[in-house]
Amino acid sequence: MLSSSILSTPYSPIALEPLSAYLVEDSPMIRANLTTTLEELCGIKVVASAESEADAVEWLVQPQQKWQLAIVDLFLRPGSGIKVLAACKDRKPEQKVVVLTNYATPEMRSLCSTMGADAVFDKTREVDALIDYCSELSKSATE
Repeated sequence: MLSSSILSTPYSPIALEPLSAYLVEDSPMIRANLTTTLEELCGIKVVASAESEADAVEWLVQPQQKWQLAIVDLFLRPGSGIKVLAACKDRKPEQKVVVLTNYATPEMRSLCSTMGADAVFDKTREVDALIDYCSELSKSATE
């Protein structure tokens, strides 16, 4: 038999933390729009961002940073998203890195894959695919 104190305890569901993302994008407008989209449509919390390669690498490689998704542009002021990918090579298996770029040529996709990107999306033609990817990732992280 259950005690009356257990029966009278209000039900409080366990609040699952949203997936945490880090953006590497030098355009303030794209960064702001992507943050809003990820948070509203995918349930992903953007925890920080960087405009440059150096800032991104410094933040992403710190073990205390608890990111699960990094979205990286390839051409940064200053620096290169390719070097950001290289810095993330030894990340944890549950940490995903995707590239969002205007230069998603077959050669660039191949290079990004070689450098450890989990996916590559074209900014002009594949934003919906990026949103779908992020939504699935967020859904699987909170199940």
